[in-house]
Amino acid sequence: MGTLFHTYLYDPILSALVFIYERFSFGDLGLAIIVLTIVVRVVLFPLFWKGAKDQALLQRIQPSIKRIQRDHRDNKERQAQELMGLYRAHRLNPFSSLLILIIQLPIFFALFQIFRTELNGAVFDHRTLLGFVDLGVPNGVLVIIAALLQYLLSRLSLPKSEPTAGNVHAAAPVARFMVYMVYVAPLITGVVLWSLPAALALYWSVSNVFSVVQQI
Repeated sequence: MGTLFHTYLYDPILSALVFIYERFSFGDLGLAIIVLTIVVRVVLFPLFWKGAKDQALLQRIQPSIKRIQRDHRDNKERQAQELMGLYRAHRLNPFSSLLILIIQLPIFFALFQIFRTELNGAVFDHRTLLGFVDLGVPNGVLVIIAALLQYLLSRLSLPKSEPTAGNVHAAAPVARFMVYMVYVAPLITGVVLWSLPAALALYWSVSNVFSVVQQI
């Protein structure tokens, strides 16, 4: 497993980062990470685009979802069956945003390993963003930015008539899950990134900016 990880993730990502650092970022590691993040998002664009389309479609079929909830409010099992049938009819995966997050985890882990082992070595002469933000140590400002962007992205992914905190328990399971993620996802982002090198918070922030623009 370790060999496969290095062959297909660690080594290619490190090589790409070094190449960008040496050729295109003027020796600024932060700029190199930004460029690398954009490259990764372009490569994964079809997957992210499918997720964005599913979220947009979920917003458009809200009237049908509410009708099913109303017609079967006394039969939760039938309600769930009808909702899943509606999703299948529209070829919609309501959990696509979660799947995209899972897909990103191996890349995130590879970057974590790279930043943990390579930033203090001889690969990069400077490990800063714009010459003053040390990317090798945690940075609270970047973590907060990453969490806020995660919150914005989660809000944009909600249906326009999303349930509020007062009636979230009466909503369909998928809608309830999406509302919870609006608040849980930024919290998880902040907790995970708080003690990690700021390079990871920078990567996550740039990736979320890309997602926000795409979702809009």
